[in-house]
This record gives sequence, C-alpha cells and structure tokens, in this order.
Amino acid sequence: MRTVELVCSPDLEAALRGAWERLAAVGLPSLARNAHPTNRPHLTLAAVDGFPPGARQRLAALLDAALPLPVRLDRIAVLDGSAPLVWLVHPSPELTALHASVWDVLAGAPGQRPWHAPGRWQPHLSLALRFRDADRRLARAVAGVDRPDGAFVAGRSYDGQTRTVSPLGGADPVGVPGRPPRGA
Repeated sequence: MRTVELVCSPDLEAALRGAWERLAAVGLPSLARNAHPTNRPHLTLAAVDGFPPGARQRLAALLDAALPLPVRLDRIAVLDGSAPLVWLVHPSPELTALHASVWDVLAGAPGQRPWHAPGRWQPHLSLALRFRDADRRLARAVAGVDRPDGAFVAGRSYDGQTRTVSPLGGADPVGVPGRPPRGA
C-alpha cells in the first residue's frame, strides 16, 4: 500500500500530539501509545496498492503548488460508531480541489481504497484507533480543549510494505524521521 498524506504545521502538530497525550493520561485509547517512528498527525488523501508510472513526480508538483494550505478543525467524532476517534477537518474548497486532483493523478492505480474516494472521503486527523462511541463525550472534553488551527505544509507517502515514509512535496519543517528536513 502507498498513501498520499498531508502533514501539519508545527503548531498544529503540537496541538494534536497534546490531545493524544491528554487522552492517554486519562486512560483512553490514543495514538500517543504508537511508538513507530512514522507516527505523526496527518491527513490521508488517498491509499492505493502502488503508484502508477510518473505519479510520484506529478503528486510532488501538485503538492508543491498547493501547500501550505490553511486548515480549520471541526468537531471530534467516532467514525462508524466503534472505530477511529478523529478530529474532523473542515473540507474547504481548496482542500476538496486538492483531494480531487490527487485522485486524478492516481486514476487507474491498483487497489484504490474506496473510503478515500471523492464524495465518500471524510477528511480527519486521527486521535485514537478502535475507539468506543460510549467514550466520545469524555474524549471531546479531554482532547478538544480548544480547536487549534494551522496548515498542511507538506506531503508524504507511507509504504505499507516497508513501514517507511518518504517526502512528497511541500516543505516539512519537522522532516521525515531519519532524514533531514527538505532544503537542509
């Protein structure tokens, strides 16, 4: 599996990590417990089995042109009643257009995940996996102290086979674990 993801500006990433920590501190499921080096707040635009020829370059150019992209968070929700706890992202016209453009680049790619498809996609930043809807009220009180703002500043791609990430356009001031930030 290969993904196309947007990573957050440092202030927004810090706010999301703070929400992860607050959830963990009260004993709720949280991504703070995921110690894998690729674990960081991100918005997934698409996931496919593999990129078609030339797609990586086209995606990088697309993200370079579109980023940074301001982001506004909406409410905290549990998707599908008993699945991820997420902070929904307001689907601005710019974000929706970028999402559609990514899917245009990946047209015909094998193994497209339908839940990311235009018209079905719910833009969100994950807070916890396998979350019970019954704990949603407590989670909102703990994690949603405020609605942080920021921007999506760079793209990356996760490779599910190697469990690694690689840059995919934009300028990530934090960088990819094990690699220097772009431009360094």
